[in-house]
Formats: sequence, C-alpha cells, structure tokens
Amino acid sequence: MTPIAIEANHLTRQLPLGGEIIPVLNDVSFEIAAGEWIALTGPSGSGKSTLLGLLAGIDTPSSGKLVIDGQDITQMPEQHLARLRNQKIGIVFQSFNLIPTLTAQENVEVPLYIHAKRREAAALAQEMLDLVGLSDRRRHRPHQLSGGQQQRVAIARALVTQPQILLADEPTGNLDSVNGEQVLALFQTLRQRLGLTIIVATHDPAIAQCADRVLHLHDGRLIKTGTH
Repeated sequence: MTPIAIEANHLTRQLPLGGEIIPVLNDVSFEIAAGEWIALTGPSGSGKSTLLGLLAGIDTPSSGKLVIDGQDITQMPEQHLARLRNQKIGIVFQSFNLIPTLTAQENVEVPLYIHAKRREAAALAQEMLDLVGLSDRRRHRPHQLSGGQQQRVAIARALVTQPQILLADEPTGNLDSVNGEQVLALFQTLRQRLGLTIIVATHDPAIAQCADRVLHLHDGRLIKTGTH
C-alpha cells in the first residue's frame, strides 16, 4: 500500500480585512499519496496559493489538521517546523526569487548554508544543476539567464536539500510556451528519477493534463478531486 505523504483534515484559513474576517479556505480535506503528482487548479482568488503556503509550513491554518510525512505540523514548534521545511519540502515560486548578485550555483547552494560545509554544498549544487541541464551555466548570474533557465535554477535550489515533496506555485506562469513545456518535461523527469511527490498550483491546462489527479478550488472550497 502506497504511504500517504500529505493528509489535510477540515483546513480553514481566515484573514482579517477591513474589520471583517474573510474565509480564504473553507473546510478543505484531502489525501495525497507519496509519489503522486497533483495539479491544484481554480480561478484567481480561489485559495490555491494560500493552500500551498499551508502545505509548505510557512502559514498556519485557522483550524483543522495537516499531517506531512506522518507529523501533524499544525502542532509543531517553529524550530521543528523549520527543520521539516528544510529537509522534506522544496518550494518553487512563479517569480523565481533568485538572488541577483549570486551565480546560479551560489543560488542553489543557499538552502545548504545552515548545515552543509562549503565544499559539500558546492558539490550538491553542481549535481542539481546538472540534473536540470544547466551545468554549463553555473557561473552565470540571473540577468545572464533566460526566464526558463532561471526557473530551472529555482527548481535545482528547491531540490538541493533532497526533499520528498516539491511544491510549485504557477511555475510556468512567467514563461513562454516553449520554456513552459521544458519545465513540464523536467518535472516529469524529476518525478521518475527522484520519486517526488509534486503539488503544482496552476492555470496551465498542460500541467493539469500531466498530473495524476486534479484538486480544484473555488471560493476557498475544494469542489472537485479526481482525474482530469
């Protein structure tokens, strides 16, 4: 039986706005198996990015339970949560979030600065850049790279701590169709090689089509879960 990587039970997230409490997520429950590829879809404002923030452990639900790798992160002290984020979860942002003054390799090394020696960090970063096909660009800074190359550097950075779960927020949103297809193919390769559990928030139908399953949000509610 395939183990469960993520289990969400009755998650809600409420935010204060103009003196009112606005429900951003409302009673969301699901399970994601280890190694599964999930497309998280829905219109803008449906709660996709909020849900990714909860899954990443960088935001806290107002109520409900969220279990990752058998651990209830809603009850976890911040120090333990930070360790889980660093060891178990990789995050890819739409805007890349690369440090402009650092080379591609140095950007990939950043998550390792806390617990790895410099030589070890450099070796791991080079390995990840080779995996995403950018070993020949490791000394380039972000402004010297195309959008697709920057996104691949961001993916390498997310993977350098060897996480079990990869979260991506609109990873093709700032890319043209050619680079978007390359990133999609890269996700497929990484999943096969590394056995990653992948959750992608997206408006891109090509990503949804490649996923094992689609979770569709509307007005903060999970209204559909299933294959395409």
